[in-house]
Amino acid sequence: MYFYEKPKHKVFISFYHRDDEYYKKYIVDHLSANVINKSVEDGEYDPDDSDAYIKKLIREEKVSDSSVVVVLVGPNTRKRKHVDWEIYAGLRASINGNSGLVAIALPEFPISSSNTYNPADVPGRVYDNLASGYAKFYTWDYAISHYDEIIQEAFDNRILLRDKINNKRLQMRRNLGENE
Repeated sequence: MYFYEKPKHKVFISFYHRDDEYYKKYIVDHLSANVINKSVEDGEYDPDDSDAYIKKLIREEKVSDSSVVVVLVGPNTRKRKHVDWEIYAGLRASINGNSGLVAIALPEFPISSSNTYNPADVPGRVYDNLASGYAKFYTWDYAISHYDEIIQEAFDNRILLRDKINNKRLQMRRNLGENE
């Protein structure tokens, strides 16, 4: 009898470190048996480094080696330039191809009783890819109950739906709400 082990996918989790570390940690500690975590760890990069250098490190050391980017969407995620850069890098064609894209609404994210949300509350690049049909958006409860399935689907869609990728939006130069 042969035992077939599912391949592990390299997953990069993009999130707002100050607000959403708990959820990222929950995923890594409880749901990552079938994935390899490629995420940036708190304090891994020096915030005093230039934006160009941080972008390069994130792209080359983390995202370019991932097959799926998971964006944890909280109330302030759309305002963060690093989240935008991480999504951009994942969607960008590279030697390893592009990454699949999944967005997960955290419990604090405003969703109506009819499961709708204001598109302005979602990171712009995520919304562009939800609208094109490339990415999917899940609630936290659904995502943690079906994590392996949504990762596998995003992995498959990175090839099946590649023509739907929308990465045309200019990259954020600063966090929203800050002066340049």
